[in-house]
Amino acid sequence: MKQSSDIQKIAFVGDYLPRKCGIATFTHDLCTSVATQYPSADCFVVPVNDTHQGYDYPSEARFEIEEQEIDSYRRAADFLNFANADVVSLQHEYGIFGGPAGSHVTRLLADLRMPVVTTLHTVLRDPSPDQRRVLRQIGEASARLVVMSERARTFLHEVYGIPEAKIDLIAHGIPDMPFVDPNFYKDQFGVEGKFVALTFGLLSPNKGIENMLRAMPAILKEIPGFVYIVLGATHPSLIREQGERYRISLERLAKDLGIKPNVSFHNRFVKIDELIEFLGMADIYVTPYLNPAQIVSGTLAYAFGCGKAVVSTPYWYAEELLAEGRGVLVPFGDSGALAREIIGLLRDEPRRHAMRKKAYMLGREMVWSHVAHLYVESFQRARRSLLDIPYKPLRVRTLAEQSMDLPGMRLEHLSRMTDSAGILQHAVYSIGCLAEGYCTDDNARAMLLTVMLEQLGQDQAIVHRLATRYAAFLDFAFDRARVRFRNFLGFDRRWIEETPSEDCQGRAIWALGACVARSRRRDFQFWASGLFDLALPSIAETTSPRTWAFGLLGVAFYLERFGGARPASQMRDLLTERLLERLDATAAPDWCWFEDRLAYDNAKLAHALISSARSGGDSKAGERGVEALRWLVGVQKSPTGCFRPIGSKGFYPRGGERARFDQQPIEAHATVSACIEAFHLTEDPFWIQQARVAFEWFLGGNDLGLDVYDAKTGGCCDGLHEDRLNLNQGAESTLAFLLSLAEMKLIESTASASRTPASG
Repeated sequence: MKQSSDIQKIAFVGDYLPRKCGIATFTHDLCTSVATQYPSADCFVVPVNDTHQGYDYPSEARFEIEEQEIDSYRRAADFLNFANADVVSLQHEYGIFGGPAGSHVTRLLADLRMPVVTTLHTVLRDPSPDQRRVLRQIGEASARLVVMSERARTFLHEVYGIPEAKIDLIAHGIPDMPFVDPNFYKDQFGVEGKFVALTFGLLSPNKGIENMLRAMPAILKEIPGFVYIVLGATHPSLIREQGERYRISLERLAKDLGIKPNVSFHNRFVKIDELIEFLGMADIYVTPYLNPAQIVSGTLAYAFGCGKAVVSTPYWYAEELLAEGRGVLVPFGDSGALAREIIGLLRDEPRRHAMRKKAYMLGREMVWSHVAHLYVESFQRARRSLLDIPYKPLRVRTLAEQSMDLPGMRLEHLSRMTDSAGILQHAVYSIGCLAEGYCTDDNARAMLLTVMLEQLGQDQAIVHRLATRYAAFLDFAFDRARVRFRNFLGFDRRWIEETPSEDCQGRAIWALGACVARSRRRDFQFWASGLFDLALPSIAETTSPRTWAFGLLGVAFYLERFGGARPASQMRDLLTERLLERLDATAAPDWCWFEDRLAYDNAKLAHALISSARSGGDSKAGERGVEALRWLVGVQKSPTGCFRPIGSKGFYPRGGERARFDQQPIEAHATVSACIEAFHLTEDPFWIQQARVAFEWFLGGNDLGLDVYDAKTGGCCDGLHEDRLNLNQGAESTLAFLLSLAEMKLIESTASASRTPASG
C-alpha cells in the first residue's frame, strides 16, 4: 500500500548499481523501495566512485563522489545543501570512503545542513584507533544510526558510547519471494532430480568456499546426486590486485578432489530476478565464511528470508539470525561438520522443511516494502530530533571556524627532480642539481609521500611510477653485508661516504613501516616488510634521539598492520624508554625537552612518543609526548601568533640566544605532523589549530610574510633568511611541503571537531 509522508526529498549516499558490491545493491534496493512505497517523495542518489571513469548510473544518480578526493566530499555537501534535501540516508562501511578508515566521509557530514540517518554495515568490536574515531564522529554527526542486528546495537553503545535512544534496529531488506518447492526451478538449470546447495555473493578468500569443496567428497559418498553451485563474480578489488587467482585455485581444488562434475561456478553479478531463480532452486544455502567479526550479511539475509534451510559458520550475524532452530551452525574451517550437517538435513525432509518455514515466516518482516516504512519512520524521527541537536547549528560559520582552503597537490617539481635512480638532493632554483647526487634521507621521505598520495587518490599511474623508483633506491641503498642503509649516492651511481648517517637508518625504517601499513599495493607491502625486518635491529645500535624517533614512527606504522609482531613491539618499547630517559634527564618546568638545545626536526621527538602510545605502547609516553609538544609549539610562536621555527643558524641552546633564521621547511612539516598525531591521540581540536598555524608558514604565515611554497613550479624554497627567501627548491624542502599538504588533506576529512575554536 502506497504511503504519504511529510518528507518530500530524500538523498541516498553510498555505492550504487551498476557498481558490483553488496552495498551498491543495498542502496539501490532501499532507494527503490522507499520511492515505490512513497511515490510523492523525490528519492535521488549520490553514489561513490572507486574508479576515475565512474559508472553508467541510472537517472536517479544526480551527483558523484570520487572516493579518494576529499574536495569531492565538500562539493557533494554543497550539492545536497542546495538541493534542499529533507534527509540524507548514508550507507557506511569503512572501505567505501577515502582517507584513513574511510575518514573522508566525515568531511561530507560536517558540512551538511539537514539530518543524516546512517546505516552501519560494519560495526567492529575491536576497532583500530582510526576506526573508533571515525565511527564516533559519524555517530555525533548523524541524527539516527541504523543497525541490522542486536549485537551491532550493543557494540555501538558499549564500545563507541552511542546513546541507545539514537539507534534504530531495522532488518536487512530482502525481495518478496513466494515460498516455493525448490524442484519448481531446477529444470531451468539442468539439476532436476538432484539436491542443490548454493552460495552466492562476490567471491573472495574470506568466504571459505574451499572448506565447502573439501566437504563434498563425504557428501557425495552418501548423496551421489548432490550439486554445489557458487554464484557470483570475483570481488572487483581482488580482481585489481590478483586477477582470478582465487577462483582458479578453487576450480583446481575441485578438480583435485574429483568433484568437478558436481560443482558449478557462475562467474557473474546477477540481477534480482535471476537471483530469485537461483535461490528458488536451492535445497540448502551455505555460508562457510571464515571471519567471525561479520555483523551483517546481505546474502544470508536474502537466502534466509526466502525460506532456505541454512548451514553456516557462526559469524556474528549468522549466530543471531539462525538461533532457535532457524538454521544450523558449524565450527569455522570444519569441512567434516559441514558435510555431516548437510547430509543430515537432506535426509531429514520434515526437519528441513520446518527450518525453511521458520525462516520464511520471520523473513516476512524483512521484505523491502516493510523495511522501507521502518526507514521512513527513522527519517521522521531524525527530522524531529533536529531541533534538539546542539552540535549542528544552522548558522553561517565564521572564518575562524571554517577549514582552511588547501592548495592543490602539484607533483610537477617532484617529477622533474626524480630520474631513473631516485630523487635528486638539491636544486639550483627549480633546476635539479646533478652534481650533488642523491641521498637515502630524501628518497625515504619521497617513499612516505607516495604512500600518502595513494590514500588521497592521486593519479595512480604517476604515483606508482614515482614510488617504484624510490623503493628501488631504498632497496639499493641497503647494504646487506653491513645491515645498514648507505646515504649519499653520486650521480655516477657510486656511493660516496665512508660512514652512513644514523638519521638515514631511522628515516628508511619510517618509510618502510608506512609502506607496510598503508600502501595499497601488495607487492610493495611484501617488499617493504622483508626489508623492514632486516633493517630493524640496527636501530638499537644507534645513539641519536632523532634516529630513535624516526625508527619509532616506522615501528608504529608496522604494528598497525602486524600488531602481534614481537621484535617490532620490543623495539617500540626500547626506543620509547630511551626517549623517555632523555626527557627525564633534561626536562624542567621552563624547558620541557629531550636535549639541552632545540636543533632540527625538533617536533619528531615528541611525535614519536605520541605515536608509540597510539600503537599500543605505554600510555604515559603519549602524555609526556603531548606535554613536550605543547611546550614546543609555544616556543615556536611569534608575538603575532604565526609559526616561528628554530633557525638553523645557531639553533637554540638552553639558556642561550635563540636563532630566528634560517628557518627550514622541515621544522614546519615536523610540527604539522606531530600536531596531527596529537589530535589523533587526544581528539583535542587545539592540535588541529596548531597544525594549521604551522602549515600556513609555507603560505606566507611567517616572519617575512612571504610564500615559501612556489605555486608556479610546485616546489618549495629551501628556507627563510632574515631578509629574503632561499630560492633553491631542493628535495628536502619540497618534500616537507608536499608531506605537510598531504597530511593536512587527510586530516581535514576527520577534523570536524576543530570547527569549534580551540582554547589554551
